[in-house]
Amino acid sequence: MNAARVDVAADTRPAFSRYARLHGDTPRARAVILAPERVYELDAIGQVVLTLCDGGRTLREIAADLSRTYTAPVEVIERDVANLLQGLFDKRILRDGPDPNPAPARRVRVYPRFDGGPTGLLAELTHRCPLQCPYCSNPLELERANVEMPSAKWAELFHEAAALGVLQLHLSGGEPTARTDLEAIAQAAVEAGLYTNLITAGVLLDGERLDRLAAVGLDHVQLSIQDVDPESADRISAYRGGLAKKRRTAERARALGLGLTINAPIHRQNIDRLPAIIDFAAEVGAQRIEIANVQFYAWAEKNRAALIPPREKYEAATRIVEDAKARYGGVMTFDFVASDHYASYPKACVGGWGRSMLVVTPSGRVLPCHAAQTLPGLTFETFGDRPLAEIWRNGAAFEAFRGEAWMKEPCRSCERRGLDFGGCRCQAFWVTADPAATDPTCRFSAAHAAFAAAAEAQSQAPAPDFVYRRMRA
Repeated sequence: MNAARVDVAADTRPAFSRYARLHGDTPRARAVILAPERVYELDAIGQVVLTLCDGGRTLREIAADLSRTYTAPVEVIERDVANLLQGLFDKRILRDGPDPNPAPARRVRVYPRFDGGPTGLLAELTHRCPLQCPYCSNPLELERANVEMPSAKWAELFHEAAALGVLQLHLSGGEPTARTDLEAIAQAAVEAGLYTNLITAGVLLDGERLDRLAAVGLDHVQLSIQDVDPESADRISAYRGGLAKKRRTAERARALGLGLTINAPIHRQNIDRLPAIIDFAAEVGAQRIEIANVQFYAWAEKNRAALIPPREKYEAATRIVEDAKARYGGVMTFDFVASDHYASYPKACVGGWGRSMLVVTPSGRVLPCHAAQTLPGLTFETFGDRPLAEIWRNGAAFEAFRGEAWMKEPCRSCERRGLDFGGCRCQAFWVTADPAATDPTCRFSAAHAAFAAAAEAQSQAPAPDFVYRRMRA
């Protein structure tokens, strides 16, 4: 299933892949491309060009149409359009000729303008999961099945989220396919006009069910893998035979024309097989791979010593990723999430607290980030108690670390405060016991030296056994 890079030429017939499309972002009065895990904003010229990309017209014909409309030299237009399209082909957004697996027809929904709304929603449909991963990012206190919101309630939430400006919906868990009403939930998301991603371990997802999800309009599957060595994968997940099931899920997703991302959490126990993990993603036809060094809070903090890789292996992994980017250019895009322990500056957690992302738990609690419930002193509201827009705009939890007023030194006067927004609040709390402290990833944090030293020491010591994640633990 390996793809090849498309070199745009005069006879190329550009068209959107099934899993990407033009979208009118009416809450922000703009046009965008929706694609796996991405939103690309378009200027007026880009929008005009892409409306002509129907898989029937060649680049030469598109350039001729534009030349007549704008009375500009056709050779100049063809060159400029080719440059625009080549970038989109390299991101696997466009393809040569119409997609043989077209998406089902969608009703276009128009929402009123809403300034400052989120673009992403992580919907944790359930905390149930057949895997017991030692780096599980769900909270320590898992919500039970008897408190999960029904599909009709999720449908209400999706429409309110779309009116706020949410574009990307991530159906997650736990394992979302543990829900018997997942098809109804996915259909409600599509009807709300949301780009719909399924985040799954893939072990409960048979071909027939994936067929049904594709039929209602699912756009993209993000499939997590623990390793490409079957024995190691079984040991990490405490689930037997998972890798073969994941491969079948990936291959079926691509056969249906769905977008496919391979999500590979990287740590001490699998980092040596990173090249093989990247090759696996290419073999199953993924357009994208996310290589995420494990972050240590909540359950993962219990397994830090078993998971933290030595610095030299982490640095080797960064070089492996850079080499792979060059090797798979135009075939597969890469997201590499750096290790906090070996960094000098923090990441902007969820794009900045209360800036672009919201999370809803199985019971309907609305959070600024997926681990926010680990922080003390925050009050979280439940969807339905008042409109989602009000919770987003002035909910106490969202206001707690939004903007810069809450910051202490050295963040308050740092020139990077508008880039990383102080980093991860949850990690700051887990390391310093103060959720308003500077993320210890930052070299200016008073806790940074001890944070880095602990990683160095643990990574050099023998790895202890995993503490597995069990629902009743």
